[in-house]
Amino acid sequence: MLPITTKIKEFKIIIAGILFAFLWASASTATKIGLHAAQPFVISIFRFIIAGSIMLILSHIIMAKRFPQKKEWMQISIYGLFNITFYLGLYVVAMQKVSAGLGSLAVATNPVFIVLISAVWLSHKIKFKNILSLILCFIGVFLAAYPLLQSSFATPGGILILVTSMIAYSLGTIYYSKQNWNGLHILTINGWQTIIGAVFLLPVLFITYQSEKNVFNSDFWFSTSWLAIAVSIGAVQFWLYLLKINPIKASYWLFLCPIFGFLIAYFMVDEPLTLYTLFGVVFVIIGLYTTLSSDKK
Repeated sequence: MLPITTKIKEFKIIIAGILFAFLWASASTATKIGLHAAQPFVISIFRFIIAGSIMLILSHIIMAKRFPQKKEWMQISIYGLFNITFYLGLYVVAMQKVSAGLGSLAVATNPVFIVLISAVWLSHKIKFKNILSLILCFIGVFLAAYPLLQSSFATPGGILILVTSMIAYSLGTIYYSKQNWNGLHILTINGWQTIIGAVFLLPVLFITYQSEKNVFNSDFWFSTSWLAIAVSIGAVQFWLYLLKINPIKASYWLFLCPIFGFLIAYFMVDEPLTLYTLFGVVFVIIGLYTTLSSDKK
């Protein structure tokens, strides 16, 4: 029999994992809704300012956590560049060109990129299973995308941007897990990396902004509020909590993202579910399992 404290800890991990997967998967549909009312970088900047401000108020004013110091500012800036500027900046652009469900499916491939990039970064030998898992995941994404390409729910360029954003996210995850944060609170890290990442995006916003394409209606405010509070704060806090316990095991919860993602997109924005969707998800899950099971030790 496991001690009661161990059972409670395991239960907390399960709840955190399910909530993370659902909230993270909902981001693509929420983004799709927002894109009906505003340009991608307008949505992003509002999202990041709202989310970052809330987190920093909670961290520094309510919880009285310390500010980052010296080297930690550089660490947070690099993490924000990968995780906010590049990943989410590219992701919101890609969501103009791909379906919400496909966006969630792509997110689930991150563990494969994480393992492969970790091997290169740390000069480890890349295993055959890792290459196989990458191939299986790409087959899965292609299968799921095939009917969407035919029905204008996705474009090849959108898929390429989406994959690039996933690589940026995986780089950010590896960077975060390898840094010594000296007990800096995760709300502080997440808040400042969100604000700093938004600052890096401001020049792009100024260059691309067109006022006539932005209508600050209910769709816009629902989208940015959900992305800011439920995703940027809620989902990311759950993700960092899971990463802190075990980065590899945390990645297993991404298995649920494509399932939640396609279901949310089906019910919220009427995106199609087909046998291609089912087989695509199956291939991605097999690919993920191949990588994660081979690296579990």
